[in-house]
Amino acid sequence: MKKVDYLKDHHIEYVDYKDVDTLKKFLTPHARIQNKKRSGVGAKSQRALSMAIKRARFMGLLPYITR
Repeated sequence: MKKVDYLKDHHIEYVDYKDVDTLKKFLTPHARIQNKKRSGVGAKSQRALSMAIKRARFMGLLPYITR
C-alpha cells in the first residue's frame, strides 16, 4: 500500500522553512530527517523538505539533535 503524499494532500506548493510545525512531521524523534519511503513524499518534495529543514536548523528554528 502506497502512502499518501502529505504535501499534495494538504495543497502545499512551497515548503517554507518558517513553517516549523509542518517540518516537524518529517523528523524522527531524534530530529533526523525521515527518508522518502517512510515519509511517503515524492523525490522532488523530499529534496525541498530536506533543504527547508536544513535552513530551519541553521536559523535556529529546529534542533540538530535531541536527547
